[in-house]
Amino acid sequence: MPERAITPKKKDSLFEELERAHQEIRRRAYELFQRHRTRPADPVDDWLQAEREVFWRPAVEVRRKDGKVEVRAAIAGVDPEDLDVQVSGEDVVIRADRPHRHDEKSGEVHVCEFAPGRLFRSIRLPERIDPDSVEAEYRHGLLCLTASIAPRDAGRIDVPVH
Repeated sequence: MPERAITPKKKDSLFEELERAHQEIRRRAYELFQRHRTRPADPVDDWLQAEREVFWRPAVEVRRKDGKVEVRAAIAGVDPEDLDVQVSGEDVVIRADRPHRHDEKSGEVHVCEFAPGRLFRSIRLPERIDPDSVEAEYRHGLLCLTASIAPRDAGRIDVPVH
């Protein structure tokens, strides 16, 4: 697959996005918990199962290098056009739908382990970044984001006390 550029969206806060995802997982975990009425259930197991059912959580690697933060996410099978990448000074959120259909013209499917699903991954960065500096590209199934680390005093305001 050729290299593709992705344009990340800047956000002041990703809290609302994370809250929506949390609510969706909570609803599914409760549904799973309700199925166990006749036997004891482990709510943690229900929560983890709900996370797996609701979202696909790709593997990531985050590193610091030469004054930059680099994030790599393994998202093979996702069309770059379907990616929604949002950044704030502290976080990155990656979302996409991963459809999978069988075309009868392509032949009879005997085994299929590809599952459709929604990708959702929230990543807390090790350093505050400059959201305006984020560059993203998609190559060989990897989404690669690079951003400059923000100066330590960025956003700091000295308030005189009288």
